[in-house]
Amino acid sequence: MATRGPGDPYGTHRVLRPKGLMPQAAELLDVSLPIWDNELLIDVATLNIDSASFRQMREAAGGDRAKVGETVAKTVAAAGKQHNPVTGSGGMLLGTVREVGPAYRGKLAAKVGDRVATLVSLTLTPLHIERVLGVRPEGEMIDVKGHAILFESGIGAVMPTDIPEAVALAVLDVAGAPAEARRLAKKGRTIVVLGGGGKSGTLVLAEARHTMGKDGVLIGLDAIDPAIARMEKLGHADHVAKVDARNASAVRDVVARLTGGKMADVVVNCANVPATEMGTILAAKDDGLVYFFSTATSFTQAQLGAEGVGHGATLVIGNGYVPGHAELSFELLRRDKAVRELFEREYAKS
Repeated sequence: MATRGPGDPYGTHRVLRPKGLMPQAAELLDVSLPIWDNELLIDVATLNIDSASFRQMREAAGGDRAKVGETVAKTVAAAGKQHNPVTGSGGMLLGTVREVGPAYRGKLAAKVGDRVATLVSLTLTPLHIERVLGVRPEGEMIDVKGHAILFESGIGAVMPTDIPEAVALAVLDVAGAPAEARRLAKKGRTIVVLGGGGKSGTLVLAEARHTMGKDGVLIGLDAIDPAIARMEKLGHADHVAKVDARNASAVRDVVARLTGGKMADVVVNCANVPATEMGTILAAKDDGLVYFFSTATSFTQAQLGAEGVGHGATLVIGNGYVPGHAELSFELLRRDKAVRELFEREYAKS
């Protein structure tokens, strides 16, 4: 197996333009082979596009799934990675390990032949697509033939054998959300989840309910009827309400009504549309905590918006990585039969 010698653990040796930047900020990455000594090579089968990015591409394509695939292929060809130029987000991937560099000592303990999912963003993952095989809008997945590089610093997970692969991939894509929910769901808190009927919102509500038990209040908000029905059927939220998260005043009024004017201790934004920053902030107490997990968030708008209305909430940028988040998410599926059945209906055959 030919390699090139040691590379930087964070992948800066793969940056072609501009030099000196980290891979996520770079415009163009090197996807050529052979791999460097401390890299891992993956034959890619599926790209799990993040929700905000897939929605944007689907709307731009007028719902044409073939055009979504073409958009991704063009982006990857131009940048050497899947980095949506509109949303700035990517997703993650599923594939099979083809090679493990002789000096690779990364966090993904995988061997050749293992089916793995990367848990780092496609916006920093060197990716080459030979061809697009299909687009699955229901699961926000794109099947491809190609290869990807995982740096030594990159994280991933070997796929479990007791959970359908597409379901595990869908859960891993947002594994940071329920892991953060476990941290945030302290007993007695009132927690609001915007986009509570979506993929990440569902897991946040389920994990928060498990962590708090009945000692706390959960409020799930969403803008579409199927999402409302999903939250009501699962039963994790104490209150469910239909509201467009882009309408800040409407969000504020709904949360004020449901909390008797006290507002929320914690607000988690899982919405996959832009312009939801102010609704998220106004739903929180003045000394509350606002957690933006959505990649559609403009942190400039959040910062300046909170300042503009004199709101003192702590604003937190969501981190997709929390130690142990992959296993926590699998544990959630194994424990919560209703959530698992939902994900199997939505994603197992998508």
